[in-house]
Amino acid sequence: MDIIFTILKQIIVLFILIFVGVILSKKNILTDKGIKSVTDVVLYVVAPCVIIKSFIREFNLETLKQLLLSFLTAIIAHLIFIILAAIIFKDKDERRQRVLRFGTVFGNCGFMALPIQQTILGETGVFYCASFIAIFNLCSWTYGVVEMSGDKKSISIKKIIYNPGIIGLLIGIIIFVFSIPIPEVVKTPITYFSALNTPIPMLIIGYHLSKSNFKKAIKDVKCIIACFARLLLFPAVAILAIYLVGFRNELLVSSAISACAPVGAYTTIFASKYDKDTELSVNMVSLSTVLSLLTMPIVISVVQSIA
Repeated sequence: MDIIFTILKQIIVLFILIFVGVILSKKNILTDKGIKSVTDVVLYVVAPCVIIKSFIREFNLETLKQLLLSFLTAIIAHLIFIILAAIIFKDKDERRQRVLRFGTVFGNCGFMALPIQQTILGETGVFYCASFIAIFNLCSWTYGVVEMSGDKKSISIKKIIYNPGIIGLLIGIIIFVFSIPIPEVVKTPITYFSALNTPIPMLIIGYHLSKSNFKKAIKDVKCIIACFARLLLFPAVAILAIYLVGFRNELLVSSAISACAPVGAYTTIFASKYDKDTELSVNMVSLSTVLSLLTMPIVISVVQSIA
């Protein structure tokens, strides 16, 4: 129970920040144009700094081994998500089907999971989560693009390589492997930007929540099923697989935190880009984010008890 209350307390803190975002949106302090700019700041500056900061540590073979294993757990999780989504979600309306599949595969492992990793596991959690985010980016710009667009030609190698998450990871790995000393005058700004990773993403989520239609989301049976799958079913299967392979301790907990995150904002971004059911995507993101207040503490505490 202590574990549950500790995790619940941290998630409540995040939801207070989200609620502030809702209020700022209702008061028109946060606008659509402004939120797009702030989102870019998080994607292109804050998130890479968080990843880079987690790699500023002493190199040793054991840590390198753990990093490689974290990549493996992320690959296992995403493969399971993709297979389950293809089996479970079929809809006569192709525009809805593609959104349902994309949304259940790609959780909010950046905006939502990363701050929780920081809170519960510290820099070690961020270190492991960087691998999950890297695989997330790789899959979203390959499988995700094909799934949402329906066209294999839509894949762009340039977008994969120049993705800020991948760039941040590559810089971090180089610093870590070659033990590159980072002067304080450079490390301090990285630390300051990293500190923004919790409040700003939560305000962004709050803004999107303020624009959603919860009544319609609750009446949409497949939207509810998708939220259940993303928050409980898919994480349970992935965590079980990772556990059976033999992973334990902080690596298993970190994998669980990333795996049980709510539907990611990428779902709405991609749905809008490829002219799919954008309203469904917003409802999935919003409803799953609210429900995660209940589901994430349960999933994480259960995994901590067996890790």
